[in-house]
Amino acid sequence: MNLVVHNLTRRFLFDEREVTALDAITLTIEGGEFVAIVGRSGSGKTTLLNAIGGLDTDYQGSVTLGGPDAPALHTLSERELAATRQRHLGYVFQQFNLLNHLSAVENIALPSFFGGGLSASQAQQRALDLLESVGLTHLASARPPQLSGGQKQRVAIARALFAKPDILLCDEPTGSLDRDTGLQILEIFERLNREQGITVILVTHEHHVAARAHRRVVLDQGKLIEDVSQTPLTPEVA
Repeated sequence: MNLVVHNLTRRFLFDEREVTALDAITLTIEGGEFVAIVGRSGSGKTTLLNAIGGLDTDYQGSVTLGGPDAPALHTLSERELAATRQRHLGYVFQQFNLLNHLSAVENIALPSFFGGGLSASQAQQRALDLLESVGLTHLASARPPQLSGGQKQRVAIARALFAKPDILLCDEPTGSLDRDTGLQILEIFERLNREQGITVILVTHEHHVAARAHRRVVLDQGKLIEDVSQTPLTPEVA
């Protein structure tokens, strides 16, 4: 599934003055790419990711998922937008966003409550399979307070994969982790991209993280200043 961002401009009011967070961004990401969006704090990285993910549509320009005849996200109704997010997009956040009163497997199965047509037993089996894929089968009954940061992020990744998304959107997914644990999380993204063809779009300010992607997009003060293909570095080199 291709993603097309065309002439995207996003402005906010801050202390009664207008701030341009994104300035005429145009970008195409093809299905199966692994892209790192890089920039300093305040460069517009997360704002761009929110627009790509349909979490924010209050902008000028357009974001389109799919072929040339697909509707732009900002033209969809709330219900259509929610369905698009659920069907095509998975989200991984820096702070995990897990529910502490639910077990790991229950957190992963949470998307089934919002549709998908799975029975309770099917949803649980899907969640268990995903938990196995991230190496945490033995922690199926554990709750988030009992998990390490790396384990929480693995559960969050499994949850993001529950609905079999085409695109995985990752906002500073290693930002709360030590370097070694972060590299283990990156290896999961690389495997998903390589073996399942999932498009991975990863926001980071860490250069060793961006070095693992096949393409690097650099933002500065809301402008796209660099967009280059690169040979991903191995963990030892990165």
